[in-house]
Amino acid sequence: EDFHNLIFKAMMKDSLNSSHPVSSAVQSSEQIEEMFDALSYIKGASLLLMLKHYLTKDVFRAGIEVYLHNHNYGTAQSDDLWDSMNEITNGTLDVKKMMKTWILHKGFPLVTVVRKGRTVSVQQEKFLFRVEPENWTSDASYLWHIPLTYITNRCNFTHCTNAYLLDQKSG
Repeated sequence: EDFHNLIFKAMMKDSLNSSHPVSSAVQSSEQIEEMFDALSYIKGASLLLMLKHYLTKDVFRAGIEVYLHNHNYGTAQSDDLWDSMNEITNGTLDVKKMMKTWILHKGFPLVTVVRKGRTVSVQQEKFLFRVEPENWTSDASYLWHIPLTYITNRCNFTHCTNAYLLDQKSG
């Protein structure tokens, strides 16, 4: 429950136009200090949980093991983690491409789901809680690669989870 409360606080901060991406280039030590705030840590943890759920626990764990093995006693960048995940998925999913849409954009998407009979359509747009005129910038080009999981009435919750990657404005 405490973790969920932290997530919702971070999402509230991230839904403001004055937010910042999880990862960005820095020019000064002050910018480095600004980057390592609660938003970065909580959003980062949430993104890793999202990725673990989408890839499955075993695939995610194998990717982490490859990452730790390849970079033990050394330095690493975020791309190194995504490359390790790509190594495990054998090119079936470009984890780096997907995760860059999450760590390089500030904010998060609002996904609208509409069902008409047997057809389900989804659409994404940037969610803004409150537009602050002094910090407003157009985010019309924002596009996330959103992993969606779902079940149908022919499945139960543990044996038949389907996945869809929304990598367009709508699908």
